[in-house]
Amino acid sequence: MDFKEWHDFFVATAGAAAALTGLIFVGVSINITKILSFAKLPDRALLSLVLLLNILVISTLMLIPAQSYILIGIEILIISICVYSFVTGMDRGIYKGTDSEYKKQYRISMLYNQLSLLPYIVAAVIILISKENGIYWLVPGIIISFIKSVVDAWVLLVEINR
Repeated sequence: MDFKEWHDFFVATAGAAAALTGLIFVGVSINITKILSFAKLPDRALLSLVLLLNILVISTLMLIPAQSYILIGIEILIISICVYSFVTGMDRGIYKGTDSEYKKQYRISMLYNQLSLLPYIVAAVIILISKENGIYWLVPGIIISFIKSVVDAWVLLVEINR
């Protein structure tokens, strides 16, 4: 199988995910005392790292030459289900521990997490059924994951200091 048309896209997303992961680590390091003073904020930082790690791992796997569609579909499906389960479980825990005045705001965060992860599962299933067409479903998952992670990085770097 040949993904030459997608090569540059996955190189770019892997690099961007790695850079943003570093940004979140810097944000956490700079504001560690304030972050730890909020019960669930360290978990939110972890969720952002997981979203970015998901992009990084899947983009890296897509760069491995000569893989079959079946192998790619299985890899993406396994990783996506694991990440989805982890993030959904953490979201539930964070939501339960969130003060009632912030629950509505956190529901929006949960929605973005769902919207960023479900396209990966859809992509994997479509890749297994109809091959390359499923790859297009990775794009919204990656873009929404980037948006969610940048928003979380902003909270960890800027909003926490207001």
